[in-house]
Amino acid sequence: MIEFVETSFGSVWSLELLLLLFRNAQRNWTPDELVHELRSSEVVVAQSIERLVAAGLALAEKDGSVRYGPASPEQNDLVAQLQEEYRKKPAAIRRLILQNPVEKLRTFADAFKLKKS
Repeated sequence: MIEFVETSFGSVWSLELLLLLFRNAQRNWTPDELVHELRSSEVVVAQSIERLVAAGLALAEKDGSVRYGPASPEQNDLVAQLQEEYRKKPAAIRRLILQNPVEKLRTFADAFKLKKS
């Protein structure tokens, strides 16, 4: 479980997004709906979607919507276990994500990226 958390989530927002998708597995969400539901930003939601799709945990549809879509039954089992652990010990799961040194470096570097006009 620890490795899954450390390698699958770049932020707590990604985790929250995945768990929202998991709880509503039959629903397709537009990015705007996810921004509203999570009270997040478009950039954070877009990055989270990209990461979850790359990890094989979500599916991006041609119409731009996204839905829960684990690449394997094992991943689905891990997400179910993670949801239960996060319900019981949210602070411990958040620490696993926030203490990941690769992500800290990436977040720091992203702070200096210039927007394309």
